[in-house]
Amino acid sequence: MFIAIVPAYNEEKRIVTVIEKLEGHVDRIVVIDDSSFDNTVSLARNAGAIVLEHTVNRGQGAALETGHAYARSVGAEFVLHFDGDDQMDPHDIAPALAYMKEKKAQALIGSRRLDEHSTVPWFKRHILLPIGKMINHFFVRERLSDVHNGFRILHKSVLDSIVIEQDKMAHATEIPAKIIAKKIAFVEFPVTFTYHEYGQGTLSGFTIIKDLLFSKFISK
Repeated sequence: MFIAIVPAYNEEKRIVTVIEKLEGHVDRIVVIDDSSFDNTVSLARNAGAIVLEHTVNRGQGAALETGHAYARSVGAEFVLHFDGDDQMDPHDIAPALAYMKEKKAQALIGSRRLDEHSTVPWFKRHILLPIGKMINHFFVRERLSDVHNGFRILHKSVLDSIVIEQDKMAHATEIPAKIIAKKIAFVEFPVTFTYHEYGQGTLSGFTIIKDLLFSKFISK
């Protein structure tokens, strides 16, 4: 079973489109609502997704771990991390999974930097991404071509050995750090992002950097 885990917070304008785009690419779509105060939950359920709700806002890392707990409980073989803001391309899913299987990897990390298909805004491309990459290298100790894009595929063996402890955005560094520390075979794969007006802004980028600087996770 291949499950898409979609963290969502106040995504009523995009969540139905994301669910519709994911249909046919995965076996099951699980939306983790992080205590939205809009209509995200009802719209996601009406669109056919399984919806798990947080009663308080905990952050994207916590939402992904809730999705992992669900995947473990139903015996999913693979999970896909897919954002709820309609910036990822579902057509990347099948080739990414095929490449992962071909390379006999247990984890796949998406990258916007392996090709030029993603329309990354100038400030994010030339300022935030290089800074994030430098900080990511400090924690992960292995150079990755990209950080914090949110597209990942994990085999069930990874879910069994890794628990996400960083509730907020520092999970994006925690996950590869633990994968590398545990010597889990992984690959990077080029993915396409289309950034919209409502997408992640400059302030969110600095929040990610702050989370990384103040996180004290232990790779174990």
